[in-house]
Amino acid sequence: MMGIQRAEAQLFYEFDLDAHVPPNHVLREIDRFLDMGDMRERLKPFYSHTGRPSIDPELIVRMLVIGYVMGIRSERRLCQEVHLNLAYRWFCRLGLDDKVPDHSSFSRYRTEPQKACQAQAQTHPNGGRSMI
Repeated sequence: MMGIQRAEAQLFYEFDLDAHVPPNHVLREIDRFLDMGDMRERLKPFYSHTGRPSIDPELIVRMLVIGYVMGIRSERRLCQEVHLNLAYRWFCRLGLDDKVPDHSSFSRYRTEPQKACQAQAQTHPNGGRSMI
């Protein structure tokens, strides 16, 4: 007799994302050495105190690390991969229900900090010139 797989709807699911990432996965190795403890404090001057909250800068950096390590060159593709891959979600500290940022967010994160750094360099005592 042929079996039939039935997917019964459940009200609650218990899922441990950490248990689904192999112990020898390359992102586990990177995660051990990636320290972003003071990143938010260093970036605080570049963010406004008003308006809606931004995307967590740690999430953006972690996604970019995935892109570089895994050879994902397209930001659109990177967002799709993080959405689908459990190891990528684990590395980015995203739960199964958490939303992945839109690919257009990356271009804003690339241009806005550059403008801020240029403005800071112009106000620096040496005029933004290199000390070397």
